[in-house]
Amino acid sequence: MAVTAIVGANWGDEGKGKMTDVLAADSSFVVRYQGGSNAGHTIINEYGKFALHMLPSGVFYPHVTNVIGPGTALDLEAFLQELEALEARGVPKPNVMISERTQLVMPYHRLFDQLEEERLGAASFGSTRRGIAPFYADKYAKLGIQAADLLNPIRLRSRLTQSLAAKNVLLEHLYGTSPIDIEELLAQLNVYGAKLEPYLANTTELLNAAIKNGAQILVEGQLGALRDPDHGIYPYSTSSSTLAGFAPVGAGIPASSIENVIAVVKAYSSCVGAGPFVSEISGEEADELRRRGGDAGEFGATTGRPRRMGWFDAVATGYGCMVQGATEVALTNLDVLGYLETIPVCSAYRLAGGSTITREFPVNARLEGATPVLEELPGWSCDISSIRNFDELPPNAIAYVEWIEQAIGVRIRSISVGPRRDQLIQR
Repeated sequence: MAVTAIVGANWGDEGKGKMTDVLAADSSFVVRYQGGSNAGHTIINEYGKFALHMLPSGVFYPHVTNVIGPGTALDLEAFLQELEALEARGVPKPNVMISERTQLVMPYHRLFDQLEEERLGAASFGSTRRGIAPFYADKYAKLGIQAADLLNPIRLRSRLTQSLAAKNVLLEHLYGTSPIDIEELLAQLNVYGAKLEPYLANTTELLNAAIKNGAQILVEGQLGALRDPDHGIYPYSTSSSTLAGFAPVGAGIPASSIENVIAVVKAYSSCVGAGPFVSEISGEEADELRRRGGDAGEFGATTGRPRRMGWFDAVATGYGCMVQGATEVALTNLDVLGYLETIPVCSAYRLAGGSTITREFPVNARLEGATPVLEELPGWSCDISSIRNFDELPPNAIAYVEWIEQAIGVRIRSISVGPRRDQLIQR
């Protein structure tokens, strides 16, 4: 297959980094096509444990060309810091290319993100404060700065002058803080520009040529379907499309080139950030699942915030797989549930008022106030992290996987039973 998209079916934090890392072994290109440094992909390999926020998840393979596509929000500071961190930990220098058309997350985007969240207070949207919403606001208001602009001083000054005119008014009169000094900003960007220049390329031409030559390409999504601004839990969404359907746009490749969409799904539910989360649990029940989840517990790879925890949600996951156009599912963290004698699962929602039960994922206006309809499935009460063949799983673990598969209507072809590359069952 020429191009495979790896995307999340839920709120993010599904384990996409591991799946991309595994599949990158047989790929020539790994491409980031949306989002920025506001979410992280956790990868564990022979070099240690890494949380990648800006770099594509193929950077641990010398044979992979890692591309940051034009649909990405490029945080230069995070990008350079991650490269330095890899080098400091003994990872061979990765092959990374950045589209000349990629737009930059500027220091003032992070500043506005922080100031606005503080202004909103309790009504805030749970932003990571990485500047993502202000970045995309500028992009679609035609005030963005492209990577190639850093190499054109006259154009860069003109673009910044235009962008800062209104921003400085807001800083002074809405937020009561100092305006941005364009000379100081230009000096900072000149330093970044010199460091960025070796990575810039016409990646659209590169990837289209690779597709014609039959190269194996992975396009890597950030967050999950339920954080999509059009199809997710708006306004508690991110600011770029998290769907595989956006990958051709954000990567710069033909829509027809994507032949396989792997939706990554967790065997239970987790969520970082605000918004409706119907199957959410709390108290000691949530704390226990959070402590056991993943390699070091369920905490955001970017923010470090404790993830909100819940049982598997068939309504949200089935919807997420549908809007992603999933051709198969990778189920992660199945091993985490081995401590439970019985495992609750959410099979439907009871909408506010209590008279309507639905298996269709509703719009936010109807989703808020919904409660889960739970079923109990028998647990397997043992460690399955060393199992590599599906038929060797305990019967109740097999039944759990088959229940999920039937509930979401998509074939589960990969099952992760631990954080390491080798802890994977292929069906």
